[in-house]
Amino acid sequence: MLKSITFSSFIKCCTAKRYPLKGSLRKMTSLQPKKIIAICQMTAKSDKEVNIGTCSELIKTAKVQNAEMVFLPEACDFIGEKRSQIIENADPLNGETVCSFCQMAKENKVWLSLGGILEKVDNEKVRNSHIVINNEGNIVSVYHKIHMFDVDIPEKNTRIMESDYVLPGERIVAPVETPVGKVGLAICYDMRFPELSLTLAKTGADILTFPSAFTFATGAAHWETLLRARAIESQCYVVAAAQTGTHNSKRSSWGHAMKVRSTMPVWQHRRNDLYAEMSLLKTAEKSDEIDDKAAYRFGSTVVQGSTVFYKTNKTLAFTNKRCVVPGHVLVVPIRYVETLKDLENDEKEDLFLVLKKVHEVIRNVYNTSCITTGIQTGAAAGQTIKHLHVHLMPSRSKAVSDNGAMLDASCDRPERSIAEMSQEASMLRPFF
Repeated sequence: MLKSITFSSFIKCCTAKRYPLKGSLRKMTSLQPKKIIAICQMTAKSDKEVNIGTCSELIKTAKVQNAEMVFLPEACDFIGEKRSQIIENADPLNGETVCSFCQMAKENKVWLSLGGILEKVDNEKVRNSHIVINNEGNIVSVYHKIHMFDVDIPEKNTRIMESDYVLPGERIVAPVETPVGKVGLAICYDMRFPELSLTLAKTGADILTFPSAFTFATGAAHWETLLRARAIESQCYVVAAAQTGTHNSKRSSWGHAMKVRSTMPVWQHRRNDLYAEMSLLKTAEKSDEIDDKAAYRFGSTVVQGSTVFYKTNKTLAFTNKRCVVPGHVLVVPIRYVETLKDLENDEKEDLFLVLKKVHEVIRNVYNTSCITTGIQTGAAAGQTIKHLHVHLMPSRSKAVSDNGAMLDASCDRPERSIAEMSQEASMLRPFF
């Protein structure tokens, strides 16, 4: 009832005016009267330093108005004219760009939704990444845009192919628990696919957020209609921070009008490989906060709680005592078993889902496109602890076999101290 009563005023609040001032800011009351969020608009340019400065001023203004969470639009870090500029201005998650936003969140004591920044993958591709940072300056969630905006209309001399330079995401991210409610993450073109919104609503989202950089006429024709539709069908609030105005000679936010079927081929872009993936039964649900003083059995040895960086009710992920390469971590079932065949079906499913999650974080944190994953069974395979465990290692080179070959020799590596292992675990925890 509360959502339907406040919905009309919410849409008015989050929908962009046609010609707003650069860096304009508007606010709304969220799920409870005392919970304020800020929805920011800006006109990003090809000067990254200036864009980040604009974001900083918007965040400070939001804090003065008692906002607990600030939503910034897609491409809040950079909008360029050439693909080469996009690649050059991309940073990894632990790079200078995200670190500066983490510092803003910490200094202003607000949560941030970075609606879509350029995350470096390699010298040819980036990811369009929606990052949530808490008021202590820690990353709590990262979503990579899964639907690519690919439109090719030769007769209108129009070609926009996001997939030429953006690597699509591989999963739907669980809603994030924030001071203003559970927030489901998406980016711009994602709003045309109701399956994503319904999946996020089904898994507990109170708010759906669609940070965007819509072309002008498409936005004028579809923006509010799409946002209302996503809100009505999901029974969630919708927050949509948007870019506005002219960015450069080639791009303006809210642009050319098109017919849906001929120029917006959303049916070909649907990610049916992912929509059914995320359900309450098929998600590795994070358990309660990790207890640093706990101890877990690992074969004949013990895993200290302070070295654990992710935990479900069935699976542990922890830092390694003898690392082949930096970022070499272990994932194990909590119940003692020696081989995969000893696991129950639900344990196998949970182990695999945790591996997927850890794999993605390690890949991002250590800025590599390759991860070596290995399970050792028996002493002849190099297994030194009789407890089923999985190694994940960032590849040191293109020769990914190097890491696998060194698994057998890992027992000869010098041991790290618990303090070193705990420090690495503390660094990794915010990414989950």
